[in-house]
Amino acid sequence: MTDNISILHISTADNLGGSSRSAYRIHTGLKKIGLKSRMLAGTRLTDDADIGLIFRNKKWYILDQAFGKIANFMGLQYLFYPSSFRLKYHAWFKEADIIQLYNTHGGYFSHLALPGISKRKPIIWRLSDMWPMTGHCAYSYDCERFKIGCGLCPYLSEYPSLKRDTTALLWKVKNWIYKRLNIIIVAPSKWIADLARQSPLTSRFKICIIPNGLDIQIFKPVKKEIARKALDIDLDKKVVFFSAHSVKDHRKGGVLLKEALSKLAKKNIQNVILLVAGSESESYANEFDFPVKHVNFISNDTMMVNMYSASDVFVLPTLADNLPNGIIESMACGTPVVSFNVGGVPDIIKHMKTGYLARYKDSDDLAEGIKILLEDNNLRNSLSNQCRKLIEQEYSSDLQAERFKSLYEDFLKNGK
Repeated sequence: MTDNISILHISTADNLGGSSRSAYRIHTGLKKIGLKSRMLAGTRLTDDADIGLIFRNKKWYILDQAFGKIANFMGLQYLFYPSSFRLKYHAWFKEADIIQLYNTHGGYFSHLALPGISKRKPIIWRLSDMWPMTGHCAYSYDCERFKIGCGLCPYLSEYPSLKRDTTALLWKVKNWIYKRLNIIIVAPSKWIADLARQSPLTSRFKICIIPNGLDIQIFKPVKKEIARKALDIDLDKKVVFFSAHSVKDHRKGGVLLKEALSKLAKKNIQNVILLVAGSESESYANEFDFPVKHVNFISNDTMMVNMYSASDVFVLPTLADNLPNGIIESMACGTPVVSFNVGGVPDIIKHMKTGYLARYKDSDDLAEGIKILLEDNNLRNSLSNQCRKLIEQEYSSDLQAERFKSLYEDFLKNGK
């Protein structure tokens, strides 16, 4: 019976940040359609009984931290955490038919353990970013050295940062590891799937695309009056929404957002308010020419839905991204998005159909997109309807779960 397939997810956290939120949504979606799904995470935030900590006791946690510090000091980023090699003894591991990886970087898991895991269980690795195919960085921007073995890294300070350039060595270590794996790569976007096919590290594996999904019964449009009342925002305001796990992360484009809104202020658009959500959002209070309402911590999905629904436009001026959850969430709530034409963003935003794709790093075009959507109510309503329709058709958690289930069945049957 395929419904008895058991999946064990390995994730940095269970519901924190883009990758972990995606992992948690996949986990809950699989349970909803009857599969056995469990998760071991570096950090646990939910009370889900099917989620546990990969650090099983204080002794192993202390050992992991000590070895992690030594490895990082030597420039051997995330290379050795002893507890990872004991994963094979965990009851959930023994019961699992498939191990599903997400971000393995983040200071909780050693990818040196993967060959031993792969000998015992088939592995599916969902690419949250580019880290599995580079010497260290999660996003390489314009650098293509990951195609030739890295080294001479121009972005050592990019997350996860390195103090010295050991990228060529780390790339070789990954190559040694990957030669010993039986895995399938799952890419949420066409963009990262194409990069994986271009990478000497990951092109050796089967690569398939399964987009992010979310619960469309939770993320759905709320009447603007109700959402605005919940957030204490006047109905006559034009609301521009910006959200990120850390809004000061330069990759999310806050500097370009400031430039765009400064230019927008000069276009004589009245009654605009900027809504900002995420860590350090209070730092935006005096950064813009418009009034700012900020929320540091979003306590639940209902609050997030109200923010999207209360907004006229969601702006994500990301400089590099896979398939951002924020865009999918906003569109599910019927709020069109303005973003740059970069990474996996064009997979979901169709220019002037489900949003506005601005030219990369062009704050003038970003401002123009915001202006068009704020001023043209008919266009905004049309885009809103198309947004919701697209999410219902292609990005529901039920559809995502069924796609993964089909992949599991094929993997277990054919071994690839």
